[in-house]
Amino acid sequence: MRKARWAAAAAGAVLLVAGCGSEGGSDKAKEGAAPAAGSSAPAKAGSSGALDAAAVKKEIEGAATAAGFAEKAGDDVPAALKSCMVSWVADTKKATDSKKSYDDTVAALTKGGWKESRTLDQQISVVKTLDKSGWSMKASHHGKAGAMLMVSFIATDTGPACEKLFQEDLAKNKQ
Repeated sequence: MRKARWAAAAAGAVLLVAGCGSEGGSDKAKEGAAPAAGSSAPAKAGSSGALDAAAVKKEIEGAATAAGFAEKAGDDVPAALKSCMVSWVADTKKATDSKKSYDDTVAALTKGGWKESRTLDQQISVVKTLDKSGWSMKASHHGKAGAMLMVSFIATDTGPACEKLFQEDLAKNKQ
């Protein structure tokens, strides 16, 4: 079951890397950019000038916790993909108003330099694609309070090295 979930996540990541909702990583990290809400400093760029996974996680975590979310313990990103993918799932039971917290998180991320490139809003599901410095994030709010509710922020590095890793992981887990 766990392999199937990661295979699905890897397949989604391959779609992100292949260009769905991405502008090819044309944005570059800007030194001195405003920090995401809740973080004490701007995320640091990796050696190539693009964000690294630790910086992306810090931005998501800072924005989400400032908006009232706590991180829900869950499956870790596979070791081979840790430098290419960040998964942050909110513990929706601890949020007073998950939709408001979701909207506030997305607003803080866009204020911190993430560019909203696509929105899918259907009844009880909202998925926004945000792009920054070679990363593409799917910010999702599915369901409603009292029923199944899931809020997640999944970001992937859209560079060719990570695309190769995602494809290898997908092929390995296809069995």
